[in-house]
Amino acid sequence: MDSSPNKDSSPTEIAELITGNPQTNFHDSAPEVTETVDGQDQSSNPESREDASAGEKRKREDQDTALHPLWKTSLCSYFRRQAGSCSHGSSCRYAHGEEELRPRPDNTWDPTSERAKKAMKVDNGDKCEVRGGEVLMTEMVEDGDGEDGGDSQLSKCLVHLPRKWHSDNLRKFLSEQGVLFKSAKKKKGMVVGFVSFENEEQLQTAMEELEGKSIGNKNLKVADVMPRPYGKKVKSAMDLPHNSDQTMEDASDKENAGVSVAAVEVEDGTANDDASASRAKSARDAVTPLAHMSYDDQLEHKKNSVIQNLKKLTRNARKACPNGVSLPEWILKSKEIGGLPCELEGVMKSPCINGYRNKCEFSVGYSQQGKPTVGFMLGNFREGVTAVEEPTGCPNVSTIACKYASIFQEFLQNSSLPIWNRFKNTGFWRQLTVREGRSAGKVPADNSEDSISEVMLIVQVCSVGFDDTQITSEFERLAHSFTVGATANSPNLPLTALVVQDHQGISNAAPADAPLRLLPISNTEGRSQQETAVNAVEARIHDYISGLRFSISPTAFFQVNTLAAEKLYSLAGDWARLSPDTLLFDICCGTGTIGLTLAHRVGLVIGIEMNASAVADAHRNAEINGIKNCRFVCAKAEDVMESLLKEYLNMSEKQDQLSVACKSAEETISPEEKKDPPVDNTKSAEESSCCEPQNHKDLSGSSQNGGEELQIQLQKSSSSKDENSLMTTFKNVVAIVDPPRVGLHPIVIKALRTNPCLQRLVYISCNPESLVANAIELCTPSPPKLEKGKKDNRGWRNMSSAGLARHRVKSMPISEPFRPVKAMAVDLFPHTPHCEMVMLLER
Repeated sequence: MDSSPNKDSSPTEIAELITGNPQTNFHDSAPEVTETVDGQDQSSNPESREDASAGEKRKREDQDTALHPLWKTSLCSYFRRQAGSCSHGSSCRYAHGEEELRPRPDNTWDPTSERAKKAMKVDNGDKCEVRGGEVLMTEMVEDGDGEDGGDSQLSKCLVHLPRKWHSDNLRKFLSEQGVLFKSAKKKKGMVVGFVSFENEEQLQTAMEELEGKSIGNKNLKVADVMPRPYGKKVKSAMDLPHNSDQTMEDASDKENAGVSVAAVEVEDGTANDDASASRAKSARDAVTPLAHMSYDDQLEHKKNSVIQNLKKLTRNARKACPNGVSLPEWILKSKEIGGLPCELEGVMKSPCINGYRNKCEFSVGYSQQGKPTVGFMLGNFREGVTAVEEPTGCPNVSTIACKYASIFQEFLQNSSLPIWNRFKNTGFWRQLTVREGRSAGKVPADNSEDSISEVMLIVQVCSVGFDDTQITSEFERLAHSFTVGATANSPNLPLTALVVQDHQGISNAAPADAPLRLLPISNTEGRSQQETAVNAVEARIHDYISGLRFSISPTAFFQVNTLAAEKLYSLAGDWARLSPDTLLFDICCGTGTIGLTLAHRVGLVIGIEMNASAVADAHRNAEINGIKNCRFVCAKAEDVMESLLKEYLNMSEKQDQLSVACKSAEETISPEEKKDPPVDNTKSAEESSCCEPQNHKDLSGSSQNGGEELQIQLQKSSSSKDENSLMTTFKNVVAIVDPPRVGLHPIVIKALRTNPCLQRLVYISCNPESLVANAIELCTPSPPKLEKGKKDNRGWRNMSSAGLARHRVKSMPISEPFRPVKAMAVDLFPHTPHCEMVMLLER
């Protein structure tokens, strides 16, 4: 029975009308629909007909609502919680399921929807991204049995395999699928694996069986394995000088056959090497992906990215707000400024755009042509990318750094020790780090060598399994090569120190306590500079920020863009509203750059840093610049932050009481007693100053007894002043935090949040995600009743940092939350998508 278009419209049709399906409009006739309830035809039921008419009237009344740009752009949380039941029915302005969900005006999806989650996985690299049709590799997975990859025409690469799989898991999977193969290899931690077959029939059968096969939530992709032409490999081996048979053997074999994983084939089904080469990614594209844009366009791109991240803070803080607690005012006002938690004051430009990096870390590996290369990897190792290309053309790298990378690369052509193999985790040469220091008072132009007066080279190696005699011989040759290369340049390249770092881990990210060894080098006159630095710990270079001289050890953190860092620290100081009665906590202080540059504007600076060498540098920097009102604690911030806040703020209160007592005592002192000369406290003043690191071993100790020692230390410092002057009473307590990419530890956040004396906090972040997560905990109201989470809840492992922060808010002790006041981005990394974020939080 035909149904009337105006009376008998099904719920599906109504949903299509509301969601604005382009195939249906409000004036077209609906298709024939017959819907039954309990086996009866609804069209013959008068009551149903009346209900349908009423629903149609509501639909027409809601027609204007459906045209709203935000209609059905968010999922209905009530609908999901109540197992598909919502009292609003079809008139609900939220989507009841993924089918009704519409994209938002900015072409994004509801973050809780499946579409948004899939897009996020792709953005985060959960999917193996095949750029330009290829994944570049220069090393094959070897099982240690000497088996080679076989004929490339009978080999395939499987993409989107689980990262936790290794070769045995891959072989088991292929056997379960009934796939016959010759060999299967996979490295744990990667998403690609290699399979070779006995004949063409096996290969075709395997492709039909495996292509599109579902593994978890991903579909398997079969790609071609395209090794480098044999002529190129032979030429690469023949180009190397034949110092020994071992060198030649390593050059021809090396377990580093170049491989490209082609995601697509040419139209005729054959591989085109020239086309593949043209699609190859360069180091410039990998390291500086925004270099093709003008600088103004780069700043606009970064501003848009910052805006999106700040909106995440508002959304997540709204979700984290406990039930029964009113939303903070800053969340309510966010609608007036486009969903931002606070005003964004733009992006501050970098004074130096090209060649600005004072620290460059070059990977050691093989190029696409199989040549030992010092430069940058062309992608992520877990995606199967191991090819390394020279840094030529990277605008953020200085000319001096490129020249030293070239010198080291030339040295590796003749070395008898192998290059680190990322698949087998074996080899010797791993990485080269070039650190540069500027001359005093010189403002460098883009990529200018004139302002660089000191250079430190750090060569990372893995000495496990190699003879000490051979290693020593290679180090002598290495030092000679760098010295000759530096003096051969016109003008001569500066070379202050050459340090070797011995690291045995899998990743090149070495721990702070990795052994260091200083290699003797000769200056231009041929005299050894070994006497200037007895050991590697004393090997240092120097740089200048805001007129202060800073000493930098091999592993200490120092901002890579010195001139932009000056602007960053000045901005942080201005926002903190510092004064002589301010107690400034410099959390994650590194070499003390922030605290020392702002020390002249405050009463006392307390710096906290876990890297011992960086703390030693901070003490040295204070001594060099004659700064006396700084203290540096070598410990994890989460271990000492709470006790430091209590001790110093309690001492400030005690000084108020002591001041009153001293005034009353002065009234009882006779004139003769006042004429007595004061006690000489010069010695105690020197002992309590922050200039000598060894005088602060107790100060830098554990948090258990740190409070008592801090109090003694502060009393000594106060006794060194004039007898009529007391320690400054701190009326203003400010914290400036500059954490690593992972953000602040939850214990540190809790200590900052629960101390009522801390009214202002300036957060400097190099990772927007960690900033959002930490700000959620700092700015969300405390729940009226604390909730303790389950420690064995494995679901937390898959949560985002913002999701974890929302859960931690539930256990935040009752305290006054901060509120975002303003934010600004500072471009410390031109030509890259990254920038530093500064946010002011107050309460």
